[in-house]
This record gives sequence, C-alpha cells and structure tokens, in this order.
Amino acid sequence: MAYKYFPHTQDDIDAMLSKIGVTSLDELYAELPSSVRLTRDYDLPEAMSEIELRKFFNALGKKNKQLICFAGAGVYDHYTPAAIPQLVERSEFLTSYTPYQAEISQGTLHYIFEYQSMMTELTGMEVSNASMYDGTTATAEAMLMANAASKKAHTVLVSDTLDKKTLAVVKTYAHFHGVEIEMVGAENGATNKEELHDRLAAGGVAGVIMQQPNRFGIIEDFTGVAEDCHANKALFILNSIPADLALLKTPGEWGADIAVGDGQSLGLPMNFGGPYVGYMCCTEKLMRKMPGRIVGKTVDETGQRVFVLTLQAREQHIRRQKATSNICSNESLMALWVTIYMSLMGRQGLKEAAQLSYDGAHYLCAKLCLGGHFHLLYQKPFFNEFTLHYDGDVDALLHKLENHGILGGVKLDDHVIMMAVTERRTKEEVDHLIALCNE
Repeated sequence: MAYKYFPHTQDDIDAMLSKIGVTSLDELYAELPSSVRLTRDYDLPEAMSEIELRKFFNALGKKNKQLICFAGAGVYDHYTPAAIPQLVERSEFLTSYTPYQAEISQGTLHYIFEYQSMMTELTGMEVSNASMYDGTTATAEAMLMANAASKKAHTVLVSDTLDKKTLAVVKTYAHFHGVEIEMVGAENGATNKEELHDRLAAGGVAGVIMQQPNRFGIIEDFTGVAEDCHANKALFILNSIPADLALLKTPGEWGADIAVGDGQSLGLPMNFGGPYVGYMCCTEKLMRKMPGRIVGKTVDETGQRVFVLTLQAREQHIRRQKATSNICSNESLMALWVTIYMSLMGRQGLKEAAQLSYDGAHYLCAKLCLGGHFHLLYQKPFFNEFTLHYDGDVDALLHKLENHGILGGVKLDDHVIMMAVTERRTKEEVDHLIALCNE
C-alpha cells in the first residue's frame, strides 16, 4: 500500500477510478490548479517506535506541575475510586459506537438505563436522557427546549449569577436560533427575585435559567420562583452541581421543569478540562421536547428483561429541521463513569463526600477571614466554594501559592478570589494554604 494506515489496496483504488472513468489519481485531481496543490512532503516528524513514543510522552508529561487544587468554578478535584478506571475499560463498555442494535448492545443500554435512574433520583426529576456533551451545552439545549415548548414567547431570562462560561454558550445557541436572552440582575450575590417577578409579569418569557450553587458559590433560595414562572407560562431551568445535591434541596423539590449541569463532580477526574458529561432531566410532560435519547426497559419474547432505545428524536432519525438537537453524540463512557461512581459511593457515601467538602470549605473560609487579609464578598450561605475580597494582589498571591505547589483558587477580579474545597483536601493541606495566605 502507498499509505500504511489507509485500508484501500491498489486494486481497490484502480477499481474505484475505473468506475468513474479516470485512469489515475493525478487525472482525478487534474482540474485543481497547481497553485493550490501541495507539491512538497508533509511537514511531519519522523515515525517513532513504541519505546520512543512512550519516552517522548513521559518526558512531556513530566513538564506538568501537579498542584494541590483549591480551584473550582465548575470543575472540582473530587476523589475517583480505583475500581472505576478498571471497570470502564471492559470490552463491552469501551466503545464509542451508538447502541442502535439492541441485541448486541445490552451492556451499554443497561448502564445508560441505570445512569438515567440514578440521575432522576439525584435531581428529584421524572425523566433523564442518556447524557449530553457537558454542562454548558446541556444548559443551552434546555434554553432551546423552553423556546420550543412556548408557541408565542421567544425570550429566556438568565440570572446574572449563572456561570459566565455557561452564559457564553447559551448566548451562542440563542443567537443562531432566534431566541432573545435577557439578564436578570443580582443583589448581594444572589438573583434579584423582585426584578425577576416584574419581568415575568410583563409577559413574553419562555423560560428562566438559574444556578445552584451560583457562580459565587452561594446557595440561593428559590422559594416561589417555580410558581412565578408557571403562573406566567414560563419554564424554570435549574443548573446544579450534582455532587452537592446529595445534601441540598433538589431541582425537583424546587419545582424546576428542567434540571441540567455538568456531571464532572461525580468522580470524573479534572483531566486538564475534559472529557466531562452533561446531564439533563425534566418533567414527564417535557420528555418529547428533550434532546438526545432515552433508554427503556422491556421484556423479550422469552420474558427476559432487556433494554432498548425508546426515544431518540435526533437528526439521524428524523428530518434535520425537525430534530430536537443537532448534537449527534453523547458522552456515554463518561455517563458510565459517573454511574459506577454513584453505585460505589451509594447514598451515604455521596452525603459524606458532600459533607466533608462543605466542612472543609467553611473551616478554610473562617480561618482566612480571621487573618485579616480576607473577608467574604457576600454574606450569604455557601456550600464548598466561596468568594473572598483580598486586600492584596490576587495575581501575586496565586503565584506565591503555585511556587509552594498549590493551585490557590480562581481570580475573579484584582482583589477578588474564589476558592473551593473537596473531600480530597486534608486538614494539613488546608492549614498550609491558610499559613501561606496569612503571612
């Protein structure tokens, strides 16, 4: 073969050329002007042996700094049980192929069904799809669901306390789908519910997007929000960190119509930014507006339990313009990861991990504020992440902490820093950070 990794033999190529009436590849591309054709060799490095490749990538990996992480802002350093990487690499799971043929895809369909079941229980919702790309696109898809569910209204309200990265994706989706995005202001770090109420009463709103905990780490009180939305024919969309729902009031309990977010906090390693998995749950009433697919349980002709795809309104199956979404894949392997995580942790384990994160964050915050250089930016309840005003230079502080092997937080402004604590942080690590910050 001319190219080692191409599957076509010379006979294959000759047969295809003959079929279309040309004698060579040069003749096939003859219409292309020479000015746009590459005439030199590709600028690629020389091939390496397996040993050379391993040495190369090991040396590359050693350039990364392994820091103790106190940063969050949507990605958290949670513990991953050692069993998970071993289980997800089993051959019946480790495939990217969509399980269209139920007869040979029972393993994949089974774990997706379990994932859906666990996510509905965690969020308090009635229906879950078979996962999304990530939390940002899941939120944007929820915005499109609200728009599709409304016949007349095409405006979606977004709280100013929504994560800015998520907001950027929502705005991008909205721009190309003709949805108007209006922001609802914040007061003392939380959504201004009076402003929200007045805007809903004015009419023309298809949905409202809010976040729990919000982008400052604050636990918001959504009392009356769902009722206000529904009284004005709008859907309530709540983006939540799923690990926190082990202790916090669920979207279902708040009366949300759609629950979305990123599943990274359920045991997925930070891994330099991905891959992660988006979750989306909703009420049964909205199930047919939901993008992606849903796995259901039934019985075969012998009465045995089997799993099948029961709902899949995506562009592969229906006309593109009628599809609920044009995203054609989900993060199934990552959905398996969080399913095994939740199975291993169980109800009590999830609660304990959340409690440790909460306790560690409040300990760190209290000690930092006692030192005199920090104070809470907003006097509001928080979970495992909090925002501080610092009387010094945040950049200099983060650089100092990095020199001591610590990723100290996320800079929000010149004198504002956000820190997060998970169950992985020991008291010794927290005390070390406190000592460095209060020097």
